[in-house]
Amino acid sequence: MPDRPDLSALLGSRICHDLISPIGAIGNGVELLMLDGGTPGPEIALIAESVGHANARIRFFRIAFGACTGDQRLGRPEVKALLADLARGSRLSFDWTGPQDMPRREVKLAFLLIMCLETAMVHGGRIRIERDDRGWHILGLGPKLRIDPDLWEVLSNPGARHQITAAQVQFALVPDELTRLGRTLGVETRDGEIRLSF
Repeated sequence: MPDRPDLSALLGSRICHDLISPIGAIGNGVELLMLDGGTPGPEIALIAESVGHANARIRFFRIAFGACTGDQRLGRPEVKALLADLARGSRLSFDWTGPQDMPRREVKLAFLLIMCLETAMVHGGRIRIERDDRGWHILGLGPKLRIDPDLWEVLSNPGARHQITAAQVQFALVPDELTRLGRTLGVETRDGEIRLSF
């Protein structure tokens, strides 16, 4: 009997697929308006900036929440370009180092963990992601971290009694992805930093 499909990942893929085309069309329309010859007003610049951010976010979500097979790969240039787009207009910056070619499922888990860090880094900061022979190491550095211990317990304890909200869904998805990869997650928190490894 075949394995049950990952319905949440298939749903994520479907939503991202259906949204990426209209967002791209809006971006193309804004470019045409800017090529019209006149000086673009602040409203056009605001729309262009918003479309760029939405496009980057959808591409990020497509990897974090979307379906993937065991043999799919992602290249480092693609991931770094996506994170650079995501950082524009954000309080967060990203440093991504690692091999030139990575399994998409591992990048998916790294993206989910980046989203977990975002919930604690409400005042901004820097997220460093590294992949070496020992595994993945993700470091969140920020001036004022807001860590909810009950929420973070969900990452290592699926039976944790914490009501997950829509904004926190990544915490509920991480344990399943760790199981699929046969990995465990290490979490260390100190003043101004969170270290994650898998």
